[in-house]
Amino acid sequence: MTQARPATPTVTFIDEYCQLYQDLFPDVRSFEHFKQVQIGMLSEIKRKTLPAIAKAVGESDPQTLHHFVANAPWSVDALRARRLTKLKQALAGRAFTLCIDETGDQKKGHTTDDVASQSIGNLGKLANGIVSVNAYGVLDHITFPLIWYRSTNRKRA
Repeated sequence: MTQARPATPTVTFIDEYCQLYQDLFPDVRSFEHFKQVQIGMLSEIKRKTLPAIAKAVGESDPQTLHHFVANAPWSVDALRARRLTKLKQALAGRAFTLCIDETGDQKKGHTTDDVASQSIGNLGKLANGIVSVNAYGVLDHITFPLIWYRSTNRKRA
């Protein structure tokens, strides 16, 4: 039986963080993509799109990270549950401040998923756009994400 090759090392603190999730990925390549997305999100690139992240981390095909997300051989729910469990362990019962943020972006057209006519708070009116609700925690001047929800106000046929 052939053993899988080890994942290519990256930045030490990224490798240590991602190691907590390695068993959620069925193959080494998807785990490496997970690490690349983490590096890209922390990088100084202006737009955090998957093709821009792929380019920034030296991925030869800019579509690889798109396929990593779109055809995920791993469970988003399992990853989220693991992250929240680790966060709860790190908090060790300490109280934190809960922040709820509704963010809306006006969009033209309907080609982006979940674009619909909806109330966009920062515009103060109904407009064609996307709205997300984000829950953050704040403890000792450190902000950390808890969970988010993107509205889906499309009318179903």
